[in-house]
Amino acid sequence: MLKYTLIPLLPLISFVINILFGRNAIKDKAHWIAVPAVLGSFVLSLSAFTDVLSGNTININFYNWIISGDFNVPIGLLIDPLTAVMLIVVTSISSLIFIYSIGYMHGDKGYYRFFAYLSLFVFSMLTLVMANNFLVLYFGWEAVGLCSYFLIGFWFEKKSAVNAGKKAFIVNRFGDFGFGLGVILIFLTFGSLEYAKVFPQAGSVVGQTINILGYDINTITLICLLLFCGAVGKSAQMPLHVWLPDAMEGPTPVSALIHAATMVTAGVFMVARCNPLFTLSSTAMTTVALVGGTTAIFAASIGLVQNDIKRIIAYSTVSQLGYMFLALGMGAYTAGIFHLYTHAYFKALLFLGSGSVIHTLHDEMNIQKMGGLKKYMPITYWTFLIASLSISGIPGLSGFFSKDEILWRVYAGGGMGKFLWALATIAAFMTAFYSFRLIYLAFHGKFRGTHEQEHHLHESPSIMTVPLMLLAVGAVAAGWVGIPHILAPHSDRIGEFLAPVLGHPKGEGTHAEEWFVMGLSTVIGLAGILTAYAMYGKKTDLPQKIGSAFQPIYKLLYNKYYVDELYDKTIVRPVLNASQKVFLGFLDGKIIEGTVNGIPALIGAFGERLRKIQTGMISHYGLVMAAGALIIIWIVIF
Repeated sequence: MLKYTLIPLLPLISFVINILFGRNAIKDKAHWIAVPAVLGSFVLSLSAFTDVLSGNTININFYNWIISGDFNVPIGLLIDPLTAVMLIVVTSISSLIFIYSIGYMHGDKGYYRFFAYLSLFVFSMLTLVMANNFLVLYFGWEAVGLCSYFLIGFWFEKKSAVNAGKKAFIVNRFGDFGFGLGVILIFLTFGSLEYAKVFPQAGSVVGQTINILGYDINTITLICLLLFCGAVGKSAQMPLHVWLPDAMEGPTPVSALIHAATMVTAGVFMVARCNPLFTLSSTAMTTVALVGGTTAIFAASIGLVQNDIKRIIAYSTVSQLGYMFLALGMGAYTAGIFHLYTHAYFKALLFLGSGSVIHTLHDEMNIQKMGGLKKYMPITYWTFLIASLSISGIPGLSGFFSKDEILWRVYAGGGMGKFLWALATIAAFMTAFYSFRLIYLAFHGKFRGTHEQEHHLHESPSIMTVPLMLLAVGAVAAGWVGIPHILAPHSDRIGEFLAPVLGHPKGEGTHAEEWFVMGLSTVIGLAGILTAYAMYGKKTDLPQKIGSAFQPIYKLLYNKYYVDELYDKTIVRPVLNASQKVFLGFLDGKIIEGTVNGIPALIGAFGERLRKIQTGMISHYGLVMAAGALIIIWIVIF
């Protein structure tokens, strides 16, 4: 039991030591605490994975956290196949990011604080995935949100970073409010928050309704939609996606951790964990699939024209998360988690690769001011290329197996599956295009930066390139645990491993159709790569001509469909105006300030007048005493 407990506790201990003693004692040696801690969690996670692989499920309650009447919530952990996969993803990716950060953050004055926050982030995510009840899950859920606020705004002297941190925190409040209501409703419906007690009862409440404002709403559907509100915020799905691209203001290792292994994967994990509830509501499943499908193509289209290297990859994450939710909504839970697993490796590689470029160019992020970096940064280039090929779905790489599995399951899912498959296929073309647009603009052609930058171009140190090479291995090989049956019978190991928790996906389709979907997705990926080559590698004047010919569309995409501007006009400014006029102007200025300052002023005015009575003349005092005596006599008599 101790080894399972130490998986989340080691990063927590690292956080406590670094935050308490880092500033004065540990300083630039903070990684000697943080890196061994997260590596220890990784080793213990491998041990836990082996235990689960041998057929064991660990469900432990340590002690009762809250006891109040019927409300009894323990502190406990659950390690089943789903948790085991998440543990490997979180700890392996985090370990490589921690090591990479030693080189990337070297010399930063907040070095100890960075590793402290990073350790707390990992602890929070591990708590979330290992929870055996909804309240501990909710604790981890909110803790990763808090850590994202710390890390996105890590460079707090930079106003844009502070604003991005606040934006991430506030936008997530909208989703988390619904998530919290969902947790409350689960307790009111099932009388417990423990997975082991809630999920077996799910079938017994099918058909039950709750009357809200005169409308009868299906209880399971309402619970699922409220929980999904949290997933929409945490995993940056439409319409709460706006915080994630701005999160690029944080250090690049933070971006890699958020996008690959921690915060944004929390929503996908939660929906998969709650599959016994979601499966019972066709309305909730349809909602999840539609949000995922539309987000996949929406975010991919924005990524086509962005110039900030990290924002391109950020919109890629939003799009890929849409793929995962699309799979979950179609009942292909194993496909969604499989893509989460493979995506972690190539997305972490893309972000750390971009960090290597930014590090060399002294914080330059505009790909229009790059070019020709291939010959100066060969390791970064080749590892970045592998990640880009993987996310484009090229056969033999991790992304091909997981993305193809999603496309096939959606196509064969029936209902609106064909329509959503078409959206996902178009998004796949866009993914390949913007990935290789970035490759050609950043690594090929002539260098378009300053002479000073060109003079200092060099490969990153080995402390940064070794993690890139190890992640490249994952970007190639991670998907081989999920080879589809049509290519190799009895080879879908991850699907079989997750089946006891997530079930087997249902679908209708022939082998011919599966070959068609697989072949088309490959052709689409190659078409996206070739289109990018034609526009940015061959005819470099073509993008400008196309942009001029379709300027309204270009401006719409470049400005991200003006969603931020819409929110600013309809939500941010009205709230700020109301706060200025009502809360600051009237409540604070008139009521609170009037009360706080008015009472002393009244006392002062009264004292000023009372002071005039003290004349120092005996005749006046005698007159007042006589008047007082007469008043008392009058009261007594009458």
